[in-house]
Amino acid sequence: MSDDEFDLARAYRLKTPEDSRALYRDWAADYDHAFAAAYGYVYPDLIARIFAERALRDDQPVLDIGAGTGLVGERLAARGPVQMTGLDISPEMLAVSMDKGCYSDVIEGDLTGQLPLKSGSYGGLISAGTFTHGHVGPDAIDELLRVARPGALFVLGINAAHFEARGFGAKFQRIADDIRDLTFLREAIYADGSSSDEADRMALVAVFRKAGG
Repeated sequence: MSDDEFDLARAYRLKTPEDSRALYRDWAADYDHAFAAAYGYVYPDLIARIFAERALRDDQPVLDIGAGTGLVGERLAARGPVQMTGLDISPEMLAVSMDKGCYSDVIEGDLTGQLPLKSGSYGGLISAGTFTHGHVGPDAIDELLRVARPGALFVLGINAAHFEARGFGAKFQRIADDIRDLTFLREAIYADGSSSDEADRMALVAVFRKAGG
């Protein structure tokens, strides 16, 4: 696949889970070098760093939401031992991620429905690039709270351009009693000098804990 086929506008046009599966099936083999490396995609490093800086010893196991080819997972694993599961809608992307050895297991799942996970299973939940236009909206946070145990640490990157328009701001207001210590960090998704058409995109990284614990 040539670099110009990594047209992010195509990703923003996604409407259904089937659209997502088709897109990431096409992107899986070349995603790391033809997109992430070529365009200075620093989002995975950012999420891994923020989580590692705030995590306590008990904030495991970790669920990497929208794990894709494992870019966040491998960067978090590089910071020290961590028990981690990769979750993604694309089996092709997950197959690439398993070759990196950063996950104890991977699970194919659709965040727009119920996940095949037990309630209260995870002590940490991380995500980069999943909560954005055309992908997963704010209602999925309810399901993530279900699978998190009380006190679990969340570090969720949300595309800042769609934060209010897609209802993320309103969602965090509605779940205020279910979470604590909420902070938003505004961070760049791409490195300075990126040649991506989306180089000026910013993330609002939601950092919080599930209430209790």
